[in-house]
Amino acid sequence: MNALKNSVQLIGNLGNDPEIVNLESGMKLAKFTIATSDSYKNAKGEKVEDTQWHNIVAWGKTAEIVENYLTKGKQVAVEGKLTHRSYENKEGEKRYITEIKCNEVLMLGK
Repeated sequence: MNALKNSVQLIGNLGNDPEIVNLESGMKLAKFTIATSDSYKNAKGEKVEDTQWHNIVAWGKTAEIVENYLTKGKQVAVEGKLTHRSYENKEGEKRYITEIKCNEVLMLGK
């Protein structure tokens, strides 16, 4: 069961083209968002569409694949682990972010 600890798998569509950051160390970082959608019927029997947005980060070779092949609207499957971090913005306010550190990405669709 250790392999299942903190494991996330999502299938969704890219919200924007990935943001690529080339670090001084030579390491590459890719940041992107994917949307996952679900639908259900509410108490009135009306269909309701629920879309969730997920922040994804990829490093190294995975970031290179993201840079070369992923664009806005593409459907992808990502596998990784859930991470939480905080930072201070320019105004000194503490912000919190939840993101998925992507280990694998699989391009789906056309």
